[in-house]
Amino acid sequence: MEKANVYFTDFKATGHENLLQKLHRLMKTAGFETIDFTDKYTAIKIHFGEYGNLAFLRPNYAKVVVDYVKELGGKPFLTDCNTLYVGSRKNALDHLETAYVNGFSPLQTGCHVLIGDGLKGTDETIVPIDGEYVKEAKIGHAIMDADIFISLTHFKGHEMAGFGGAIKNIGMGCGSRAGKMEQHCDGKPSVDREACVGCGECIRICAHGAPTVTDRKATIDHEKCVGCGRCLAVCPKDAIAADFSDSVAVLNCKMAEYSLAVCKDRPCFHVSLICDVSPNCDCHAENDIPIIPNVGMLASFDPVALDQACADLCNKMPVTTGSILDDHVKEHKEEACSHDHFHMTHPDTEWRTCIAHAVKIGLGTNEYELIRI
Repeated sequence: MEKANVYFTDFKATGHENLLQKLHRLMKTAGFETIDFTDKYTAIKIHFGEYGNLAFLRPNYAKVVVDYVKELGGKPFLTDCNTLYVGSRKNALDHLETAYVNGFSPLQTGCHVLIGDGLKGTDETIVPIDGEYVKEAKIGHAIMDADIFISLTHFKGHEMAGFGGAIKNIGMGCGSRAGKMEQHCDGKPSVDREACVGCGECIRICAHGAPTVTDRKATIDHEKCVGCGRCLAVCPKDAIAADFSDSVAVLNCKMAEYSLAVCKDRPCFHVSLICDVSPNCDCHAENDIPIIPNVGMLASFDPVALDQACADLCNKMPVTTGSILDDHVKEHKEEACSHDHFHMTHPDTEWRTCIAHAVKIGLGTNEYELIRI
């Protein structure tokens, strides 16, 4: 496979060109206008940030992408899918409220927000891919209904995947609740009996008779459970959760296969911003000191090359004094010589499996030409 073009610009600005104008120029130079947007529904996948987190991308960047799509005749909407865990984005109503609180309202971004997998995370499209780990990906319906797909990613650390880049944003982010469960684990939820009040909502929502309530405590029969995740959505006490049992390597491979399901057979374009590089995902209700300084903005038609380029640029950066990464480097000086900032931040993770599997299945290439503008 030929090298992919990855376009890069730093965060330096002048009186003649601010960062928003610079992002527009980056996208234009990278070939954004080669896509036919005329009357096309365009999904712009972004992370709206958990309530309390301040490291997510500012909505100003989203508005640049939205306005550009409109300029080219498209019909854009911002989107993300509901979370599997308990938090401020576990259903569409809470998710929308969090998005608006964090600045992603139509007044600020110029377009509407659609939660990709609906009110309770069950509105999904089954996409056959016949992968090594995933046979049928469960993707948020609104995302698959779009004609064009754009990922706008905040590149940062991640406590499970090593880093959260384009593939993480696409694969995990576009999965419905059942899709997220499939990627994280074997697809079977369990009940926290201390939190359960025996209300029976899980019984009423399940089409397979998996939950039962005895002595006002629910249990789920994993032989009957199909892993749809509906019980997680309706539990009023958040007593039902997925069992995060798969290894990091398997998680990485599943994310790559889900990304392929999202991107195949339609025009796609990918933008990643390496700024406020928090050690953990924006799904956290807090953020910490960035582990490295801000790097820049990147764009490409290839999400694999984009992630590889982002990782390479990050690993060339100095470590931020006082950050978690700085603490780990001081504690493990011998291991620090590997120059993998993300593995050093979360030693139980590794991200290279994701890149390798993405290349293997044809999502993209990790060979790239970095073009500075």
